[in-house]
This record gives sequence, C-alpha cells and structure tokens, in this order.
Amino acid sequence: MNIFTCRKIFISYFLFALIFTGFSCSSSRRTLAVEEGWDLLGELKVDFGRDRDILEILRSTRYTNIKFKVEGKEIRLNELKVVYRNGDKLEPTIDETIAADQFSRIIELGPEGKEILRIEFRYRTVGSLLTGRAKVIVFGKRYNPGY
Repeated sequence: MNIFTCRKIFISYFLFALIFTGFSCSSSRRTLAVEEGWDLLGELKVDFGRDRDILEILRSTRYTNIKFKVEGKEIRLNELKVVYRNGDKLEPTIDETIAADQFSRIIELGPEGKEILRIEFRYRTVGSLLTGRAKVIVFGKRYNPGY
C-alpha cells in the first residue's frame, strides 16, 4: 500500500468516527419550558379506551396547585384524585375535555402547600387510533412561604 491509500483510509475512518460521535452525542429528547415556580412532576401516555393511570410523585416538596398540559391529541378527563403523603385525598369534580396543546384549569391544593404522594387519573384520548395517542404532562406549583 502506498502512502496516499493509507491517508485515504485514515481520513475515511476519521470522518466516520467524527460523524458517528456527533450523532451519538446529540440529544433526541425535547426541551420543555417550565414556568417560574412550577415543577415538572411527570408525564403519562393516554390510551383510547378508558384509561386509569397513577403518577407517583417521588419528591417531598409541598405544592399549592397542579395543572396538566395535553400534547398530541385531545383527551376526556373523567376523574382525578390527588393523594397526599399524610393519607388525605382531594377528589375535585372534573369531567372535561382538554384540547391538544392546551393546559387544564389550575387545581388548588391549599395555600399552605401539600406533599403529594400520587395523582390518579381516569381519562381517554379522543379521536382515531391511527393519528396517535395523547400525552399528559403534570406540573406542580411549589409552595413559597414568603408570599
């Protein structure tokens, strides 16, 4: 092999490694902007039949409000239950349709803030299975004793 062939092979391997490294280091995860004072608590995929999901909250932060953002498809939210760490429950009357890429109404937990253990949902995606499922993103407003 002559020196030019070795250089071509080296350059080819180098370019391949550079391109591979660039693709493997890029993030496929999207960035979600969260309003000041609000935490992202989790997200759930919604099925087309009657779906019952539970979102476990793994932090011991106190929250005064929660809200949801629906992405992809419209959902029909039939029931909601917020279970606090002390065992108390909040079951607001809720039976509403939330459009795709919209927020739910804000659900107040209490001015003194509550530690959430889990949030239980009963809902379903509205529309056709062929166009995809909805995603529900849950946010909590952190308790701020200074206000």
